[in-house]
Amino acid sequence: MKAIVSVINDLSTDQRVDKVCGSLHEIGYEVVLVGRRRRSSIRLDARSYATVRMFLLFERGPLFYLFFQLRLFLYLLFHRADVLVSNDLDTLLPNFLASRLKGCPLVYDTHELFCEVPELQTSPLKRSIWKSIERFIFPKLKYVFTVNDSIAKIYSEEYRVPVHVLRNVPRKKNVSDTGGYKTAAELGLPSTKKIILLQGAGINIQRGAEEALEAMQYLDQAVLLIIGSGDVIPRLKQMSRELRLEGKVLFIGRLPFQELRLYTHLADLGLSLDKDSNLNYRYSLPNKIFDYIQAGVPVFVSNLPEIRKIVEQYGVGVISPDHNPRNMATLMAEKLSDEALMKVWKENTKLAAEKLCWEEEEKVLEEVYRNILEK
Repeated sequence: MKAIVSVINDLSTDQRVDKVCGSLHEIGYEVVLVGRRRRSSIRLDARSYATVRMFLLFERGPLFYLFFQLRLFLYLLFHRADVLVSNDLDTLLPNFLASRLKGCPLVYDTHELFCEVPELQTSPLKRSIWKSIERFIFPKLKYVFTVNDSIAKIYSEEYRVPVHVLRNVPRKKNVSDTGGYKTAAELGLPSTKKIILLQGAGINIQRGAEEALEAMQYLDQAVLLIIGSGDVIPRLKQMSRELRLEGKVLFIGRLPFQELRLYTHLADLGLSLDKDSNLNYRYSLPNKIFDYIQAGVPVFVSNLPEIRKIVEQYGVGVISPDHNPRNMATLMAEKLSDEALMKVWKENTKLAAEKLCWEEEEKVLEEVYRNILEK
């Protein structure tokens, strides 16, 4: 059985899709992961499955989406597949059309409330187009996954289809996967200060990054390490210069996830500060939360229901009551200086990591795909 898995990104930092492809390979599928190649794309590490990155003349805007949809549809139509796997709404239409023409099953993995993202809230026309596609296809789907209970409930109630929850948790940490951990000095980080980490492939507006940076004005014993990409990164760099925080705020671009683990492992506190500004953020459960926990890093998070559930259940960090930079700085300083509390949190992350890992979560995925395999 051959599964073609498609995404709109360049494959390099998408941990969830990599884990899904790896699991499908392990249970007997021949897997091809299809995405795009950007001019700025970083290298891909060797994987257990095949990868294809399509180069498009346009990298953003309406023409990019139009040509991506057409190019993906043609690829899916003219390559053999027994199962098609669509990741997020921006790949669903070509997958749906190809699955109907080829007569093969379609699996939809939606990583968020796509039509509720901030970028679409400011563009009613774009939102209307994507929502129309969702309303047309979603009720016809048989196999659907999403990232948490809240989003699953919203989709299943709106479209009257069952939705499986597959949380975006990492595999259990393995030092050999990284070639061995490195010291702060080896990675060019200060070894005498606490490291507060904000990582992610979508460091965008309304995700608390600006306030986290401003909070560093009031923290002397720590540095803020920002690793990843997103729309707000240029603004953060400008703010860092304006506030004269260059030595206290360090920027590293996107990294392959195996390399990212080296930095995550060194952090003292991991940030996830999405704001309750839209439904998508309200019910988000970012994979960075689980990456921090798997690396033994306590978390400092915003007060959102799915995130709060994890922090309170496992006792792995603190929930910030607001996004006021001074208040956050005070709370972070208080927790970082409490060695006994930090030790308890770190011990709790070890216990949580045994449960919040892909080896446990993939059982949900395997059950669905084995059923498809046997039909």
